[in-house]
Amino acid sequence: MMQLDFSQGNLTMTKANQTVSVSSRISPWLASIVYPLGCKVLLPFYFGNLEVTGQENIPQSGPVIVTPTHRSRWDALIVPYAAGRYASDRDLRFMVSEDEVKGLQGWFIKRMGGFPVNTRHPHASSLRHASQLLCQGEAVVIFPEGNIYREKEVQPLKRGVALLALQAQAKSQVGDVRIVPVSINYSQPYPDWGTDVKVKIGKALNIGEYNTATVKKSSQQLTNDLQVALESIHEENLTPERLPVMSACNK
Repeated sequence: MMQLDFSQGNLTMTKANQTVSVSSRISPWLASIVYPLGCKVLLPFYFGNLEVTGQENIPQSGPVIVTPTHRSRWDALIVPYAAGRYASDRDLRFMVSEDEVKGLQGWFIKRMGGFPVNTRHPHASSLRHASQLLCQGEAVVIFPEGNIYREKEVQPLKRGVALLALQAQAKSQVGDVRIVPVSINYSQPYPDWGTDVKVKIGKALNIGEYNTATVKKSSQQLTNDLQVALESIHEENLTPERLPVMSACNK
């Protein structure tokens, strides 16, 4: 099998020594417990003010890549709260680091739509699975900064998300792929009890508008546009003014 390596923003091919099988699923019974427990009990109880704006920007159907900033492990719960079942009637699929799908945590992640990826040297099977999900009209969450960063600023994005989006766009028969930028801001660098959280969801980028140039040029332009979109909403999300609140759990 081949292995795709775009950890430095370039799409290259290297030999892999073993076959890696990647799949994901949503467990109906587990999701029916985890969503209400997390949305109505855990998150409101643990955090202080939990604000979400821009939920109207989440496409209700079709292939979507949700691209949040990454500031804490709590992001894996905040994103479904803000953009998942209660907000969009969609269950999200997560591309997560293979280090996070081990033990009890891994058991939950795999049954809540998560699937592993080697963030430095992604196996082709992980990327193929993500592309297949998009071609089936699913919503896939990918953290475009790659790792958790405590800094407030949006970190430089790699071209991996753009390359995946363009690949899925070329194969999609269920509409254009769209990328939705999401800013997550915690009032403390290391969120703990009572930390305030603000989530701002930006307008989607339509990948159908990026098919007029070469893949290299299209992916670079798309990456640049996503960087600008993320930086814009993240800067707005860091302002001290209180924004209108829309609770995902009230939908």
